[in-house]
Amino acid sequence: MDEKTMVTDALVGINGELKMFGDMIAQTENQELKQCLKQIRNQAEMSQETMYELARRKSYYIPAAKASPQEIEHVKSILSQPQMR
Repeated sequence: MDEKTMVTDALVGINGELKMFGDMIAQTENQELKQCLKQIRNQAEMSQETMYELARRKSYYIPAAKASPQEIEHVKSILSQPQMR
C-alpha cells in the first residue's frame, strides 16, 4: 500500500469517526459521557487537520476552488429564509 492510499484511508476513517461522535454526542443524555465524547471528538478533529495538511502538502488532496462572494451570498440568502413546514 502506498503512502497516498494510507493518508487517504486515514482521512476517510477520521471523517467517519467525527460524524459518529457528533451523532453520539447529540443522542446521549449523560453529561459526563457527553463531555468525554466531545474531548475524543476534539482530538479526532486535531488528527484530521494534521492528516489534511499532510495530504495538501504532498498534493494527495487538492481542495475545490474557493467560492466567489456572489456564491457565498446566494447560499447565505437561501439558508436565512424561513423554513416551510
